[in-house]
Amino acid sequence: MKPTNAQPGDLIEVSLVKNSYHGVFLESPKDEHGIILLKLESGYNIGINKKDILDINILRKFAAKTSEERKVKIEQEKPNIAIVMTGGTISSELDSRTGGVSWLTSPEKLFKFYPEVFEKANIVKIEVPFMMGSENMGFKEWQKIARVVSRLLNDSNIKGVIITHGTDTLHYTAAALSFFIRNLNKPVVLTYSQRSGDRASSDASLNLYCAALAAISDMAEIVIVGHASSNDDYCYAFRGSKVRKLHSSRRDAFKPINTGPIAKITKDSFIPLMPYKKRKKNKAELDISFEEKVALIKFYPGQDSDILEYYRKKGYKGIVIEMLGLGHVATGESRKSWVSKIKEIQRKGVFVCASSQTIYGRLDPLVYSAGRELLNSGVVYLEDMLSETALVKLSWVLGHKEWTKNKEKIKEKMLENISGEFSDRLQE
Repeated sequence: MKPTNAQPGDLIEVSLVKNSYHGVFLESPKDEHGIILLKLESGYNIGINKKDILDINILRKFAAKTSEERKVKIEQEKPNIAIVMTGGTISSELDSRTGGVSWLTSPEKLFKFYPEVFEKANIVKIEVPFMMGSENMGFKEWQKIARVVSRLLNDSNIKGVIITHGTDTLHYTAAALSFFIRNLNKPVVLTYSQRSGDRASSDASLNLYCAALAAISDMAEIVIVGHASSNDDYCYAFRGSKVRKLHSSRRDAFKPINTGPIAKITKDSFIPLMPYKKRKKNKAELDISFEEKVALIKFYPGQDSDILEYYRKKGYKGIVIEMLGLGHVATGESRKSWVSKIKEIQRKGVFVCASSQTIYGRLDPLVYSAGRELLNSGVVYLEDMLSETALVKLSWVLGHKEWTKNKEKIKEKMLENISGEFSDRLQE
């Protein structure tokens, strides 16, 4: 390879014997000195062996972005909304030198990338309780978000709230807020992007635009809003307790489970698709009680029931077992039967629920003898409630000490349809 003055961040052309590549020159890892890294226009990174390169031509030198900030004009005829920024790809931009992403550390940077969100509403308040990848969140972060959101909901100047969030655990946060905020009075809209806003293929702009329309709608629901398909045509709004991330990278990664979307949102309109709670003038109430010692266990064939004893010894108060089919784990004469261990840990104070691995459909322990045996052991079957929602709800229920004095009260609360977590009629 000929000597080159190219620096990380430059747009370059790399010529090989039979073809050439255009892309942004990235910093190479310290242990990869023989490799040139490029970020292609498609967004993918490739590595090219320096020994195979004939020439490198600089097409455009890297120029650091200026610190100019968009001045936001408040227009009286538009409704006011607030944004709560927590992190995720939607709050990130490409670092042209490393090929990775970095946080948009100020609201002004977010506005610079997504001016479309101002077309339908004024952004009058920005809250940043923290900035992190959603995989690092837990109940303490959910509580922080709930505190901020409830305060904004009770601000008479705010018509709705948008939360920007990473995709990996977005549905857990949506479920948590569905229980943490009682007597909801306005829309709470969680949104995301699978690709950062500085990429041509980003889904962030449409998602934020549709989130703004949802935030000024007449509903009082906690919803996730995002692409309805892989195209940039419209979004759906999904109830926060009935939605799951079902694809690692598609724009339409989130889907409603056993129900349909609440609304279709286009560039021009918010179109209801099913009944929902309407906005009202009461004060939203905060109820962030939470028991951290709750586990979600996925049963697999041949699994030893001692895993239940492990959690009991660790002081866990509740376990959701994600069961097979209509709600089954090993039972009967099987040497791996879980029944005796399930009964034992319940006697010792661990509350046990069942959710389904199949995702779609409803649990029914009365169809087969295995299910009836488990039902008689004391397991509470959570019908069509999603496993993630079940984990969050059980943690929330067990966080209320006044309910935990009586197992029947816990069961009653787990089977109460508090935030639309159960479906009256299943849809695919």
